[in-house]
Amino acid sequence: MNERTSLGGLLCTAAFGWAVLGAPALAAQGAQPETQKGPVDLTAAVQPPKPAPTATTPATTPAPAPVPTATNGPATGAPAPVFQPVPPPLAHWTLADAQALLAAIRGVGKEGLSPADYEPARLAAQIAKGEGDDLDALASRLFVWLAEDMRDGRTPMPARVQWFAVDPDQDLHPNSQLLAQATETHDIPGVLASLAPTHPDYALLRDMLSKAKDPRQIAMIKANMDRWRWLGRDLGLQYLIINVPEQELRLTVNNRIIRSYRAIVGKPGKTATPQLAEQVKNVVFNPTWTVPQSIVVGEGLGARLIKNPRQAAREGYVATKAADGTITVVQQPGDTNSLGRVKLDMPNEHAIYIHDTPNRSLFALPARALSHGCIRAERATELAMTMAILGADLPPETAVQYNLSGKYTKVPMTKPWAVYITYFTVARDVTGLMRSFPDIYQRDAPVIASFTKPRELHTSQRKSNEAIIKLDNPL
Repeated sequence: MNERTSLGGLLCTAAFGWAVLGAPALAAQGAQPETQKGPVDLTAAVQPPKPAPTATTPATTPAPAPVPTATNGPATGAPAPVFQPVPPPLAHWTLADAQALLAAIRGVGKEGLSPADYEPARLAAQIAKGEGDDLDALASRLFVWLAEDMRDGRTPMPARVQWFAVDPDQDLHPNSQLLAQATETHDIPGVLASLAPTHPDYALLRDMLSKAKDPRQIAMIKANMDRWRWLGRDLGLQYLIINVPEQELRLTVNNRIIRSYRAIVGKPGKTATPQLAEQVKNVVFNPTWTVPQSIVVGEGLGARLIKNPRQAAREGYVATKAADGTITVVQQPGDTNSLGRVKLDMPNEHAIYIHDTPNRSLFALPARALSHGCIRAERATELAMTMAILGADLPPETAVQYNLSGKYTKVPMTKPWAVYITYFTVARDVTGLMRSFPDIYQRDAPVIASFTKPRELHTSQRKSNEAIIKLDNPL
């Protein structure tokens, strides 16, 4: 699309942002009749999206085991986890509540978890002995284990490769609070059910699991159900969500897809896109791009441009040399800028952001894992204008003016707007059907393998402690 000759189209597209929260017809546009090569339909029986229904290692004694904790500092050779004993929460259990917990454990298979992880036979034997300290200790421990897995996911952190999306749920709903609520209200199943993710895809996966017969399919569904638990239960009112295996970005309001955009994601290997939960802070029209030193020095660009300032200007660069000899090269705004016409700024330690590209023909490719980590979005100007309208109350005419000015313009967001970069190999596609997507980074295997092993005790670690690789070269 020639953005300079399509003002009417851009204005019409961007203007939908004013009414997006109250326009049901727009939400239906999430199911665009778009052909997507690569995905395989897992089950023809799956219906279009419907509302979600309302709703470790086994210890040998009830005594608490030491719980490992890990630091969450910069992951550049993070120290080994330090084990510290944490007193477990304890509550009094009536026989009726304990029996309700036992029923919840026996039925947890429908959530993609294994009843055996929560010692149903041992709990049943303790119930038969009656109320008392032993039942209180055992039932409290097993409830916490089950609540943790429903809230945070069962997969241990080492198996969540490049997962840096911190889940806030354990802060919002700590173990002691959940245990007290469950035993004081005598609503064990209700409290546990309240921890399930609210995103419609989780309910669809749950429905798929109830119909699946093939062991491989079952394993994939369980792994992807658990990935939803790694995120916050409630993703917020409005957010962007990128599914890396699908190579799609979606603008979402109230868990309803408003617009879908093809995306270019990181190439496999050290340039793979990490999984993040961040906030868009600024919409940048006509961004500049600071060329990384790997190109400035490694490819000799800096020395060449410093010697010939006029050539640098013709090529759209500004090169400066510091007193210590360091050369900095900044690509100026324009049609050939590597970031394209717009950028969504979401500060994070990985230097990952969403941007346009001058090479828009790449969005027609079925396989789009091509970048050095950042996300390139199809129709990025439309997306940026919509974000500026909804997140910064910018009039669409002003957004068009900023875009056409050719000048670097940063619009700070005044309303929170989350961005989730996720990794789901079974999810809804652009037609609304549940499908499988290629595991482009080979991240399914460690998750699936963890489900075949005994449950591990949860720790305080909230994200991967792998090394953080900053690759700000969008080429």
